[in-house]
Amino acid sequence: MSAGGRIVFFSTTLAAASTVTPNYLAYCASKGAVEQLTRVMSKDLARKGIMVNCVAPGPTATDLFMKGKSEQLLKMIAGFNPQGRIGKPEEIAETVAFLSSSAASWVTGQVLRANGGMA
Repeated sequence: MSAGGRIVFFSTTLAAASTVTPNYLAYCASKGAVEQLTRVMSKDLARKGIMVNCVAPGPTATDLFMKGKSEQLLKMIAGFNPQGRIGKPEEIAETVAFLSSSAASWVTGQVLRANGGMA
């Protein structure tokens, strides 16, 4: 990858949330590893002009997330957010677009929690 390149990993807000249930242990542990990978890789690649960051979305209304969830469960999940809603896929896409742009040239090694204030 040449100078000016961008790497954007994905994690999850659950890696920082205090409402995680035991069945998410392996998932959260793997996302914690991704967040540490972001921090360590950024130190090495910044010297080459490559920025490494991570986006950690909160609940987002993708087909996969919405599948099989009752309206009651979705309302409960939305209630965990100070904005009282579930995120939109385009909000996450805009976050990735920012980190991929020259506007983020001074941003590296960061985990951007795009979650509406949930965690």
